[in-house]
Amino acid sequence: MEYAPSLLEPRRVSRSWHSALTTSLKLLPQNLLGFIEKVRTIGVTAVMSNYDKSKLCIFNLLNFFQFVTGMIVPVIGLLYANKIPYGGWLMATLPALVSLFVLLLNYRQKYNSAILVYFIFYPACICLSYMNGISLGVELSFLLYGILSVFFIQDIGYMVFSIFFSMVSYFVLSVLLKAYVYKLEDINYTVYLINEILAILYIFFGLYLIKKENTDYNTALQRTNLEVQEQSHRLQLQAAELNQLNSFKNKLFSIISHDLKAPLYGLCNLFDAMEKQNMPAREIKKLIPDIKNDLYYARGLMENLLQWAKSQMQADHVRPQEMDIKESIDGVLHVLHLQAAAKKIIIESKATDPLYVWADMDMINLVLRNLVSNAIKYTQPGGNISVGVCGQDSFAEIYVQDCGGGMTAEEIVKINGQQFYTTNGTAQEQGTGLGLMLCKEFLLKNGSNLRIESEPGVGSTFSFTLPLS
Repeated sequence: MEYAPSLLEPRRVSRSWHSALTTSLKLLPQNLLGFIEKVRTIGVTAVMSNYDKSKLCIFNLLNFFQFVTGMIVPVIGLLYANKIPYGGWLMATLPALVSLFVLLLNYRQKYNSAILVYFIFYPACICLSYMNGISLGVELSFLLYGILSVFFIQDIGYMVFSIFFSMVSYFVLSVLLKAYVYKLEDINYTVYLINEILAILYIFFGLYLIKKENTDYNTALQRTNLEVQEQSHRLQLQAAELNQLNSFKNKLFSIISHDLKAPLYGLCNLFDAMEKQNMPAREIKKLIPDIKNDLYYARGLMENLLQWAKSQMQADHVRPQEMDIKESIDGVLHVLHLQAAAKKIIIESKATDPLYVWADMDMINLVLRNLVSNAIKYTQPGGNISVGVCGQDSFAEIYVQDCGGGMTAEEIVKINGQQFYTTNGTAQEQGTGLGLMLCKEFLLKNGSNLRIESEPGVGSTFSFTLPLS
């Protein structure tokens, strides 16, 4: 083939054309990847599952690869028109056209038709080419069709037919029919080798895509299973919490219906007796200590119930702020000094200097009030109680220590458990166990917990820690 002399002479390329050529070469990989991505996602819709999307993308890539490689023989046929007849050349183009038609069906979202066309007409067209005496050198592809049919075809009958058809075709074309009139190997050995290598690469490419898809799918399944297990665990925890809240609710209604109204009835009965029976002051004075204890109990119970209701309405909403723990201790001791004075109990504050912590003030005040009130309840008349705070590097430890009767290890376990536990105080003061339940809940919301140290006959120490501000 002769070329014009001007085409063989060196030409000077302008800088603008050189710059445009350089830019085009730089953009070529990006454009190529963009084009492959468009081919890969042909027919993909948003309503498809991730598994179906992945299978369709693999199917598109396989057909595109077969279309590109399937055009090699027809191109060779055009160059060697005198060696391959027109009918044989037309037969050689059919497999590539089938792949193109499959991509068109996927584009029109006719996925089942595309699969049937691929697994029936593609092998059939190759068989027709071989039966017309043209050896394309792609017999190994039939082995992959059998594997791909297992992956893509869901219907068992179609899958078995596709495998059987592929294996029979491979046996007939590779073993029985060996005398071909037109062999690509004889026409152009280099192109024949390239075509064989591409057929092998196609097999490995298909197997790689299937393996990758199965691996990704198994990984996704494992991730989904973990999420389901976590969700199941959360549901179990929520169910346990609901049962606990239901038990808690029943206990509260029992307290409200019995314990809370008893002091009010006692006070009403006293006033009725004073009004109707004209009781002397001496008898009234004898009744006042019991009624006063009942009112102390009712006041503490009301405060705890209101705080619990408030915490439930606000859920997990905690308002931490900078607070002086010494000031909170002093405020609680001022509120409870009459209760302590009634039993001649001396409460000593060890908090001498301001110490600022970071916590919800209302919750911590309720914790301190309940702990000091319990210490008064279980301390013998004339006893001592110490309330103090110790500042460490990054936190403060607050403690309430009494010299009461102490507790056994079994009693501490009951208090730390998720149940109401209480005993009568040294002056037969009654309790519900709600106070300590609230203490544990509120401390937990503030990132702390209640620690109990006790020894029978010696006393108890309740403590917790809070971060320094």
